[in-house]
Amino acid sequence: MKTIPLKRLVPGLIIGPASWLGPYIATASLFLPAMIQHLDAENKINIVALFSALGMVVAAVSNMIAGYVSDRTQSRFGKRTPWLVSGAFVFMLAMIFASMATSIPVLLISWMLGQVALNFIVAPMVAWLDLAPDHGKGTASSAYGGLGMALGNNGFTILAVVFLGQYRLGFVIFGIITFIGTLIAACIVREPSNLDEKMDQSSSSTKNAFSFKELVTVFPKWSIGRDYYLALIGKLSQGIGNFAITGYLLFIMTDFLHKDTTATQQSIQLINIIMLIFGIAMGFIAGPISDKFNILKLPVGLSTISLGIGALSLFFLQNDVGIIIYGFLAGLGMGIWNSLDNLLNLRVIPDKERVGLFLGIYNLGNTVTQAIAPVIAAFMISQIGFSSIFVMSFILAIIGGISILSIKSVTR
Repeated sequence: MKTIPLKRLVPGLIIGPASWLGPYIATASLFLPAMIQHLDAENKINIVALFSALGMVVAAVSNMIAGYVSDRTQSRFGKRTPWLVSGAFVFMLAMIFASMATSIPVLLISWMLGQVALNFIVAPMVAWLDLAPDHGKGTASSAYGGLGMALGNNGFTILAVVFLGQYRLGFVIFGIITFIGTLIAACIVREPSNLDEKMDQSSSSTKNAFSFKELVTVFPKWSIGRDYYLALIGKLSQGIGNFAITGYLLFIMTDFLHKDTTATQQSIQLINIIMLIFGIAMGFIAGPISDKFNILKLPVGLSTISLGIGALSLFFLQNDVGIIIYGFLAGLGMGIWNSLDNLLNLRVIPDKERVGLFLGIYNLGNTVTQAIAPVIAAFMISQIGFSSIFVMSFILAIIGGISILSIKSVTR
């Protein structure tokens, strides 16, 4: 298998995920709720849940398709680059369309198009990790998840808060950032041509790409894929618990903590600054430490539990101290998780010939969980109140942590 030197791969794995995740987080957690509130304030909670539910379905299907077709692509730009650059361009167009929406249906169509395009960035890009040399896969994973996703999750949100009053402009600016950033990452990585690569017989022996037989093998039986499924359960539990809070962070500040606009902006910026600092710090040290000491499962599992404890701090304290503690624990947890969880999944993939597909399914945790979490949170809020989502986040964090720590093929 061809490899790419870390001096090219690492910068691309930092810029790339930051360029798709940052704008997505900004638009999904800030601009989209603000636009929905403007168009239909009375039904805003339920509409956010509707967008999330439909987005989940679209993301799930498009992510698997993107991973599948990129595994089978041959071009002078490699397997992944044509798809992720095209996806970034369409995502930019979708965000521009969303900025011009004057009704909920138009906004919904634009958002669904963006979900499809986004997953044609995510699934191929994460498969770049498999192009790292064996001795540097931990460093590559740390660059992608620790540094790249930390910048995406938190760095962009700090900037996005400034555009809360101009959310239509925010859609446009962050859509453009996705395309330019992805293009820059692709140019830096310079994925080698695979025109001379012989495709696997199982993928070339039939013109029916999505045969029933192959669809069945996407999800191997438990005895074969046990550790992969445990990692996936951990990912889904962590993602839903985390995004149930971050997806409603704007409303948590205004409706639960009763902060005004200025205080809300300051609190969101504070949380994201703390999380950004920890994310970057873990991005620099978590991967190299994992490579050196051969430790992976323990920090990933414990990082999930840290997120749950952070959620409880908001529930019990309901003040600025709770916000700081949440930022601290969530920052530490997400920093470690983002740095190492992709590497963990790479270790437990049941079929090494379909890395793009399995990594794509696993990384639905970054898109599907962000879509489904607000649906679950909206139900909890309507039935019990805002306090319920913090308890739910803690319980899911424990489930996720136990699932990760139960993996057998990775000793520690």
